[in-house]
Amino acid sequence: MLLYLHIPFCHRICPYCSFYKHTPGPSSAGDFINALSREAKQRIAQTNEAPRTIYLGGGTPSMLSPSHLTQLFASLQEIIDFSKLDEVTLEANPATFDAKKATLFRELGVTRVSLGIQSFVPHVLNTLGREHSPDEAARSVDLLHEAGIPHINIDLMFSIPGQSKSDWAKTLGQAISLKPHHISAYNLTYEEDTAFFESLQRGEMRENEDIDAEHFHLAHEMLTSAGFDHYETSNYAQAGHQSSHNLGYWQGEDYLGLGPSAVTTIGHTRSKNIADTTRYIEQVNTIGHALGEAEHIDPESRRIERIALGLRTSKGIPMSLLDPAARSRAANLASEGLARIDHDTLILVGRGRALVDPIAAELI
Repeated sequence: MLLYLHIPFCHRICPYCSFYKHTPGPSSAGDFINALSREAKQRIAQTNEAPRTIYLGGGTPSMLSPSHLTQLFASLQEIIDFSKLDEVTLEANPATFDAKKATLFRELGVTRVSLGIQSFVPHVLNTLGREHSPDEAARSVDLLHEAGIPHINIDLMFSIPGQSKSDWAKTLGQAISLKPHHISAYNLTYEEDTAFFESLQRGEMRENEDIDAEHFHLAHEMLTSAGFDHYETSNYAQAGHQSSHNLGYWQGEDYLGLGPSAVTTIGHTRSKNIADTTRYIEQVNTIGHALGEAEHIDPESRRIERIALGLRTSKGIPMSLLDPAARSRAANLASEGLARIDHDTLILVGRGRALVDPIAAELI
């Protein structure tokens, strides 16, 4: 089982982010940590299964104070044997930690830090509403290396309005030079309930599939040439540094989500916590959980999810997941050089990797 904890606090709201988040407000961080610890104790006990990974996402988990981070990890260590975990990831933003705090991450048991840098070009950072400068971003990677974090990931984004191909190449080159163990390169998507989506609806921003593909292939070329394995559509890792937690998602493992808006999928049931931090705290304190909705996942829905997620990885999917018509289409993909079929496994290759979403839709 995978364990995810959602920390909803951010210093500012980025115009492209659709995750549940907010600036610190009436709900104190201390009350939130107390509620999150209480929910963890109760719900982990109910699953009767020890997690093999922990992932703290958000929001910006790294903006929690040292005392709150220490309190949260101490409560987790009371109910989880950290020595048996495959991976403990903490999402972080540059300018939210210094050398002392980076060292604290390692002391608390964090083995992987995922840095939300997005770009090393000033005007692109400005478009994204990011707080840090390119120099601050680079320094934050150095701090994590100096603190001895075993696995460091840098999150980058492409197809941003106003971002040229040379801007993207500069960002990729700077990221490679900092020697992270992992780089995630995400195509900007315009999600509902974001300022970017509203700009898209007004015609102020535009999507361009040709630019998307050009930037995708540039990332593939530069990162694989630098020794990174392109093991998932948006993810590249040096040998031994793939994200165990994220691989679990892509391979259909059960996961438990804690915190406001967090999603859980265990067996054939998917549930979601309420997306309201104040109500989350109140509900956990009164009844021990903050579940807001749940649904049954039937076998067909599971099959579709396995196809959509598995095709994103370099391991592909078993051909047995496909019906006869889809198997015929898979053979056509192979003949067109978009995929290969290896021991009854379908794996996207070449241009097929950039076309994963339409190909998945075609096979479902």
